[in-house]
Amino acid sequence: MIYSVALDGPGGAGKSSIAKQVAKSKGIVYVDTGAMYRAIALYMLKHNIDIHDHEAVVQRLNDVKISLEYRDGTQCVILGGEDVSTAIRENPVSMAASVTSAYKEVRAFLMDTQRNVAKTTSVIMDGRDIGTVVLPDAQVKIFLSADPVVRAQRRHKELLEKGQTVDFDTVLADIQQRDWQDTNRTEAPLRQAEDAVLLDTSYLTFDQSVQAVLTLIDEKVGK
Repeated sequence: MIYSVALDGPGGAGKSSIAKQVAKSKGIVYVDTGAMYRAIALYMLKHNIDIHDHEAVVQRLNDVKISLEYRDGTQCVILGGEDVSTAIRENPVSMAASVTSAYKEVRAFLMDTQRNVAKTTSVIMDGRDIGTVVLPDAQVKIFLSADPVVRAQRRHKELLEKGQTVDFDTVLADIQQRDWQDTNRTEAPLRQAEDAVLLDTSYLTFDQSVQAVLTLIDEKVGK
């Protein structure tokens, strides 16, 4: 049986980490849509394209070459032949992605690829509009959330572990700003699908969060 799991939620909620572990546990494919949007933003930044210039961004889309590859069991984001898996996680890229992902042409550019993957194999796909727009017929829809301060603490710790020097207050401000941008954008704003289950991970450990998602999947599609 082929099935899809849509995992939506705000930045810093732990969607990617949880989705990767769930995919491994269930033996299904993990599709990191956020990484795709970040890769487009990184491309624009590297080529000095004004991300606020809608037309300029759209004109360069066909030059963006993105692919997801598995190397040593780890999903890598490849942009123009270069592994940018680490670069796309930096704060400036995150903020830029929140701007460029609001453009309908950018979303259309990636959506066909995302949907085609889900037609051929079971997937867990995380993002901000998977259950509402990308995969509205997904068998399992989960909206993953957590308190902004908790999300900032997690993101701050993650960045420090990667050797990046960043102030906690800056990380929190970035998360709050991105939340505002994502929920107020005109094109596919961040919102919980009507048939999605809300899962607040503020006071759950990583393993508890993963188990909660696995339980919800098993309840919907069986073990």
